[in-house]
Amino acid sequence: MKAILLAGALTLTAVSALAAPVTYKVDPGHTYPSFEADHMGGVSIWRGKFNTNSGSIVLDKEAKTGTVDISIDVTSVDFGNDKLNEHSLKEAKMFDGAKYPTATYKGKISKWGAKGPEEVTGDLTLHGVTKPVTLKINSFLCKENPMSKKEVCGADASATFSRYDFGITYGDNFGFKGDVKLLISVEASPG
Repeated sequence: MKAILLAGALTLTAVSALAAPVTYKVDPGHTYPSFEADHMGGVSIWRGKFNTNSGSIVLDKEAKTGTVDISIDVTSVDFGNDKLNEHSLKEAKMFDGAKYPTATYKGKISKWGAKGPEEVTGDLTLHGVTKPVTLKINSFLCKENPMSKKEVCGADASATFSRYDFGITYGDNFGFKGDVKLLISVEASPG
């Protein structure tokens, strides 16, 4: 009888260990937060990225839950145009990097499908304003990294929001559209 109880206890312990949430550290060298925004009311689309980011993602694959906590250094914005980078960081109606050097996103996985997370619902803080933003996860995969032989997970996510909601209003008087499309590729490993 003691052997049966011990075996049962060991089985429960093993199942609990398998179901434990895992914290993944975002790899900034393989994470690419980028965006697209209107220029001149439809004349062209400006594309930019942020070169510096950090954060963590917690996944409980058994419970199909998780959280996302990401920080972006706004002063690392890169439009591929030095004058525009400088202008966007100094202009109060744009990023105003001296006053608001960091953007954050904190959320919870709100939809989990057959292949993994499909949606994250959370709050984006940008330009000193916090608003809800839902990320659609377009693809998700965890596998062994062939070089490190450790697990790596990656995702491609996207969202659309109005920059005007965050007080980034530059160009509104010239007819610039407020919609911004986020395009985020992320890789993370347990750590």
